[in-house]
Amino acid sequence: MDPVTIAIADHAAGLDYGSIPAPVVHAAKQRLIDTIACAIGGSRCEAAAMGRRIAKGAVPRRLPGRILGTPERATAEEAAFVNGAMIRYLDFNDTVHGGHPSDALGAVLALADAAEADGKRLLTGMIVAYETATRLIAAARLRERGWDQGFAIGIAAAAGAGHMLRLPAERLAHAVAITTVANVPLRATRAGELSKWKGAATAFACRNAVYAAQLAAEGMTGPEAAFTGRHGAFEQLGGAFELQPFGGEFLTPRVGLKYWPVENSAQAAVWAAMELRRVMPVASIADIDIAASWAAWHELGSEPAKWAPKTRETADHSLAYIFARGLVDGEITVRSFDAAQYLDPALRPLMAKIRVHQDAEIDQVYPARVLMRAKATDAAGRAESIEIANPRGHVANPMTDAETEAKFMHLAEPELGKAKSAAVLDMLWHIERESSLGRLYDLLEFDGGL
Repeated sequence: MDPVTIAIADHAAGLDYGSIPAPVVHAAKQRLIDTIACAIGGSRCEAAAMGRRIAKGAVPRRLPGRILGTPERATAEEAAFVNGAMIRYLDFNDTVHGGHPSDALGAVLALADAAEADGKRLLTGMIVAYETATRLIAAARLRERGWDQGFAIGIAAAAGAGHMLRLPAERLAHAVAITTVANVPLRATRAGELSKWKGAATAFACRNAVYAAQLAAEGMTGPEAAFTGRHGAFEQLGGAFELQPFGGEFLTPRVGLKYWPVENSAQAAVWAAMELRRVMPVASIADIDIAASWAAWHELGSEPAKWAPKTRETADHSLAYIFARGLVDGEITVRSFDAAQYLDPALRPLMAKIRVHQDAEIDQVYPARVLMRAKATDAAGRAESIEIANPRGHVANPMTDAETEAKFMHLAEPELGKAKSAAVLDMLWHIERESSLGRLYDLLEFDGGL
């Protein structure tokens, strides 16, 4: 096996709860709380409903998967898809530049109960997935190369799934290799007018990763040089890359949380719109010029479809829509992406006044420092300039535990109720005390026709 595959597999097989520093454990719990909140909030999305319909009745005797929010079991891979779709739907889950490590938790959460994991193993499996995803996303530069984040998320999910199943490093390496060569998704998923697939692509990667882990457990072997060999990932993705070594700094605490339910680069846009609204009457605005990083421009403001969103997925990746909606409403909420909101013809003239351009100075400091500048001019020629640096949730401006708890309750209470939401929250903060995870899944069940 090539050295990249071996490094991922050795880390996944060897990570022990006792070797993880307390601040990293705490960071993992905070992100687990955030992920579960996003899954509950996204539980009624169409992709998850499709997955539940496909999975219905298919419960294996061995390794039944748990689907969040429902008592039903399914195959582990189908449960991973449904959980992943729920986590991803609102575009509210945690993030690093180029991807969302928590997308891989659809797989870990699907397997944890059947694998007879306790709370400590859930956390170590989660951290395995996060440490793998963050390294791959940073090193591979998938967005810039035209490939989708599902490549990294699938491998991270395979590593996390293998850890939950207690696969030895040799078997884990085969799971990683199989996932690597079988799942190299295109960035077309997130271009132009976005489809429902935008919120399901990484869930699909998790599904495939869980199946790869099960195959490896049964003795399936994978290519010996999935990354470095002839026609391997390095060659196909446009060049070699080097992962930050495992075993040194933990990267899990450097995964940002989202304060607003929008694409990561648009977090600053919401704050900028709110500030502009404070200093200039919206009705008087004649022109808005937004200076942003290449990542924000490319993802949110470089295509005509982003000025006329026809789907939820396009709207939460449209800088023009997010900025205009923030100006008018003074905030962005999950309801900002109801069809009546993003199809509102009254908002289109304001959106048409917004221009977005890439700024070379902003790119020089990104992503260590996230900047966005907005200059608005009114009909009389008066100008106001707003600059937002490191919006709330950025690693340099992290969300507090209290803010994370408030986000959890906001998303969970409509489904679980206040008392049950509080009980789940308390359990997640102390998940390492749980000898099994059945009680957690039971508490997460709710009525409502899922």
